[in-house]
Amino acid sequence: MSAILQHIAALVPAGSRVLDLGCGTGELLDHLIRHKGCSGYGVELDDANLLACAQRGVNVIQLNLEEGLSIFEDQSFDVVLQLETLQHLRNTEAMLRETARVGRIGIVSFPNFAHWANRAQVLMGRMPVTRVLPYEWYDTPNIRVGTYADFEVLARKNRLRVLDSFGIQNGQTVRSFPNLMASMAVFKFDRG
Repeated sequence: MSAILQHIAALVPAGSRVLDLGCGTGELLDHLIRHKGCSGYGVELDDANLLACAQRGVNVIQLNLEEGLSIFEDQSFDVVLQLETLQHLRNTEAMLRETARVGRIGIVSFPNFAHWANRAQVLMGRMPVTRVLPYEWYDTPNIRVGTYADFEVLARKNRLRVLDSFGIQNGQTVRSFPNLMASMAVFKFDRG
């Protein structure tokens, strides 16, 4: 399991009921079930990822996140994970509110566009291409970019209380100047 997923797994309390939005192959949810006694579901759209989840024994639901989470009741999960999915969604703010509605705690991660390496590439007149943002501007699945600082503002606007936040760079947590020094942003929040 990647260092990023290990840092995120550490934020999930043992025994939690977890909903993993955009769960991919189910690697993190499988880890949480096996090593932290968690239960829950993954939500995924891609057929190959659904098959990978099923092969791992991870419960998965095929659902387009753009359609919302109306199939889930308020506070029906202890933790809702939304890892590297916000930048792919058209209505980021609505999905963030849905995450807070469905879960007692939300955990999001996304590429931090304000990382110094990205800033340097923009200063050179080019859109960044990095390990965390590996696509060219014309073929990226990301429909938006955001920064660590932008998410803090969005959380306040939506009356979400940030319980913990940090950046990740080269597999290590970054708590000093994460908006500048980290390529990935991670936030743990609740409805306050």
